[in-house]
Amino acid sequence: MPAEVRLTIATDEDLLPARAHGRALALELGFSRTDATLIATAISEIARNIVVHVGSGEITMMPVQEEGRYGLVVVATDSGPGILDVESALTHGYASRGGLGLGLPGARRLMDDFVVETERGNGTTIRMTKWRLRDELELLRERRRALDSAREGEQVSDGIRP
Repeated sequence: MPAEVRLTIATDEDLLPARAHGRALALELGFSRTDATLIATAISEIARNIVVHVGSGEITMMPVQEEGRYGLVVVATDSGPGILDVESALTHGYASRGGLGLGLPGARRLMDDFVVETERGNGTTIRMTKWRLRDELELLRERRRALDSAREGEQVSDGIRP
């Protein structure tokens, strides 16, 4: 499974690498090109919010695996003033600084899970996840690897190496 990616977001120039890393990680995890683009767009929206509203922050991307699915978790953190009215900020068209108001609601629509944690004066953390179901072939290959590993372990414990 790919490694975690952690990026500092401080300027508009940081948006493109964040987007590119998210897209590459999604493709490596087997997401379709369409879903990889959706993930990259959500990352771009959140990163842009960090630059515009706070100035700097961090985005961490990490793969997750559950029984029947893979996911890409994206966590954006900042130490800004916090979001005063989360419900309004998640409403399409809401803009606190004259923007279009597409950032948070747009990212939320593109991802499967979306959680905002904020505290006035202590910053904001946004955790969003996109999931994809693992197909039958992936599951079969994983079971096969597990069986092969178990057999290899038995042979080594008997003093026989394959």
